[in-house]
Amino acid sequence: MSAVAGRFDELQKLGVEVLSVSTDSTFVHKIWEEEELSKMTKDGIPWPMVADGAGNLGKVYGVYDEGNGVNIRGRFLIDPDGVVQAMEVMTPPVGRKIEETIRQVHAFQHVRKTKGAEACPAGWEPGKKTLKPGPDLVGKVWKKWQPE
Repeated sequence: MSAVAGRFDELQKLGVEVLSVSTDSTFVHKIWEEEELSKMTKDGIPWPMVADGAGNLGKVYGVYDEGNGVNIRGRFLIDPDGVVQAMEVMTPPVGRKIEETIRQVHAFQHVRKTKGAEACPAGWEPGKKTLKPGPDLVGKVWKKWQPE
């Protein structure tokens, strides 16, 4: 969360709304923010931390661990139409990389802007070559796109 907070302004410029959800109560979130997160980030966490005590949101997104009563760590990119475009679920010992999240936001926004006329290949970055999906591309991706 501190990595996301460090890039929050950039996410805001991209029109991204950030929420964190856990089975912890709002009181636990408050203490966690005051005693931990505020010391890891310049201004603390600038977005809402949602309490999902019963794991209802976690169940909807398939990350609720019934046996332990907690949500497993996950990251979901949801488009303006409410459709999950990407998800990443990881166990606590391994952290996520905010640069990859931002890269994916750029890619999904580019595809949406082109109404699917362009696709962003693996590792695509803004300004790099895209692919034009269609019959002419079938069996010829290797000619059009060559990863570094």
